[in-house]
Amino acid sequence: MDGIYDSQGGIRSNFHIILFSSNSPANLCRVTEFFQQIINGLSLGAIYALIALGYTMVYGVLRFINFAHSDIFMVGAFSGYFFSRFFPSESIFGGISVVFLSMLVCAFLGMLIERVAYRPLRGSSKLNVLITAIGVSMFLEYSFQVKLTKPLSFPVLFPTMSFTLPGGIILSSTQVLVFVMTLLLLIALQYIVLYTKMGTAMRAVSFNPMAASLVGINNDAVISFTFGLGSALAAAGGILYSLNYPSIEPLMGVLPGLKAFVAAVLGGIGNIPGAALGGLLLGVIETFVNGSRYSTYTDAIAFTLLIIILIFRPSGLLGKVTVEKV
Repeated sequence: MDGIYDSQGGIRSNFHIILFSSNSPANLCRVTEFFQQIINGLSLGAIYALIALGYTMVYGVLRFINFAHSDIFMVGAFSGYFFSRFFPSESIFGGISVVFLSMLVCAFLGMLIERVAYRPLRGSSKLNVLITAIGVSMFLEYSFQVKLTKPLSFPVLFPTMSFTLPGGIILSSTQVLVFVMTLLLLIALQYIVLYTKMGTAMRAVSFNPMAASLVGINNDAVISFTFGLGSALAAAGGILYSLNYPSIEPLMGVLPGLKAFVAAVLGGIGNIPGAALGGLLLGVIETFVNGSRYSTYTDAIAFTLLIIILIFRPSGLLGKVTVEKV
């Protein structure tokens, strides 16, 4: 410790040089482990981001939380399991086809739920809609539990391999797939919202539904499209999650769905870049906690973050503070 502190007891500016200048195996191992955890956390966070986008899109348009969204994530995983029977395993074409078909199924399911369960309640109180969302969630969960009493092993859809990066960091092909697919879907979503007529209509309905209808926008069609788009993203998240954790069961969406909701609030619910940022941050934090001696508190960390954000920054990291009139 000699030379670290000056005569007044303060820390010298060259402390970080002393700390990281050592090339000992122990220090190199710590650096490798740090970056490995970063990659693992970003991979998990990307999946949370895909689920969180569905929450934030529906909230942005209708101002309510669709708690059945986490079970659409589950349906996406089971759809992938079903469609995988018709395509060769460990095939890029087969894997993309399975993801695409599963996204279509969940998009249709999301629009069906909106039409049957939510649209008749659109003029009622938000509490009624919230209770209905919980009811739809439980209906999906227990409908699948009628026939599925034990977990199923999710198949390998894409070719598997691993890459060793400088420093001994290992990057799996599944993690690369998660990063690439999440990035492509985020770009596609931003393009739809910002540069298409339907995206313009979505933003108009989000800002003022009555004014949007007065200028000729079909609010029902816009809301239905929003549910379909968010549900398709949840399906992609469900398949990517199942590729990383290849065991699927009817209640698999409960905890990831709650964490994705926390990610949406963390980034700023109603804000698309905020949902993505919140998902990535939550994934990294959760991975580091899981790799520490406090791993038993991994699931609790998400809800602790939610409490902290609600207390100190209710609008989220990228959200804007709004004033609601009574």
